[in-house]
Amino acid sequence: MARDPEARPKWRMGAVLGAIAFFVGMIMAIICGAVPDWRDSGVVVLILVILGIVVGVLNITGKEIIPFLIAAIALVVVGIAGEPFSALDDIIDGLGRALDAIVNLIAVFMVPAAVINAVRVVVELARPGEGG
Repeated sequence: MARDPEARPKWRMGAVLGAIAFFVGMIMAIICGAVPDWRDSGVVVLILVILGIVVGVLNITGKEIIPFLIAAIALVVVGIAGEPFSALDDIIDGLGRALDAIVNLIAVFMVPAAVINAVRVVVELARPGEGG
């Protein structure tokens, strides 16, 4: 029995690249946040920003923009809120610093994607509406 080529899902190259960029960015933020020597690396931040741009351009569809922006705002607020997990250092030395760094790097990764999609929303809102 021959397989129908139309039955397979059609993957756009951009969607696949965007999904890979998202996966790599999240894993990189987690690993680099957990490794003390990598937390403050400019190279890590640059790579996360580039991956965030790729995710912002390729991954977020029109119906996903508002939920994505809400989630991104939450991540960014927690990421810049200081050191919300620092009390965990009293239980396990370094755990709070590692969690703070991970959340901060996830925020660094999400900011470019959020800015790109916020601009998309603003452009859409600025377009002339239906006359009446």
